[in-house]
Amino acid sequence: MAENPGAASLSDVLVIAMIVAYAAALFFFAIEAAVGRQQRLKQRTLVTAGASDDGLEVNLREPEKPTSAPRHVLGLVALGLTILGFVFNLGQIVARGVAADRWPWGNMFEFVVAICLCSVGAFLYIAIRHQARYLGAFVMVPVVLLLGIAVRWLYAEPGPLVPALHSYWIAIHVSAAIVATGAFMVAGSATITYLLSYRTEARQARGEVVTGIAARLPSSELLDKVGHRLVIFAFPLWTFAIIAGSVWADEAWGRFWGWDPKEVWSFITWIVYAAYLHARATAGWRGPKSAWISLAGFACLMFNFFAVNYLFSGLHSYA
Repeated sequence: MAENPGAASLSDVLVIAMIVAYAAALFFFAIEAAVGRQQRLKQRTLVTAGASDDGLEVNLREPEKPTSAPRHVLGLVALGLTILGFVFNLGQIVARGVAADRWPWGNMFEFVVAICLCSVGAFLYIAIRHQARYLGAFVMVPVVLLLGIAVRWLYAEPGPLVPALHSYWIAIHVSAAIVATGAFMVAGSATITYLLSYRTEARQARGEVVTGIAARLPSSELLDKVGHRLVIFAFPLWTFAIIAGSVWADEAWGRFWGWDPKEVWSFITWIVYAAYLHARATAGWRGPKSAWISLAGFACLMFNFFAVNYLFSGLHSYA
């Protein structure tokens, strides 16, 4: 039962408002991708190490390969709607916390809403900072789907936490996991877009004529870098979430690790993403090989988030 019925009602209204805003943004992002005029993205410079004539190491600046993306005024409208939805999303989480008088992620519905907030936040950052507005439709599709699933099947009235969650660690462990999951979700969208772009470039190299949205995507190299940077950001957070969860488990259950299904799949997810980063750093893997490893990590993450909570019984079943 909600501690504050007014805040509970407000949070419910804001859920609908954010879904409408995100769905409208998805619609306009899709239009931009389909009919926008191809415009070259601003060039950035890459700093690389080189050697001068006297043997001293110097910094060389090389421009990135030119690439373009569809641009249309409706893309700016979509970006504005995404920002509006983000504000509604944040307001809903705050209202939910006030309504329940607790930290607002104690069940699957609240997890999904918070993950969507972090996903949209990560997208807005790269869209504004790195001109990655072209990912809008690819990010908004899973966000809208997840929110729809949350409202239709996962919704729960604001209420008190189960006893096991009464700890300050919920604000540390769960927050880190939510932020990491949101960034991983955008990285997954970027990786899927990369694979589409890479396949299109390969077909064009063979002389095939490619039309449609796939032919209008930025270069696969740029998309690969975006996905990689997001994984680099999210991976340390996921590592911290696992460590913090182990400390919390010791306080709550008297052991750091008990091979609970949630713990196992969190660790499997960590291993796959670690393999992805290791392969890129040491084996020099680029292209589809590393992309498929990244997507395997994202699949493990989603399996851990949904399937483990409903298919397996364990100490984390309350989620």
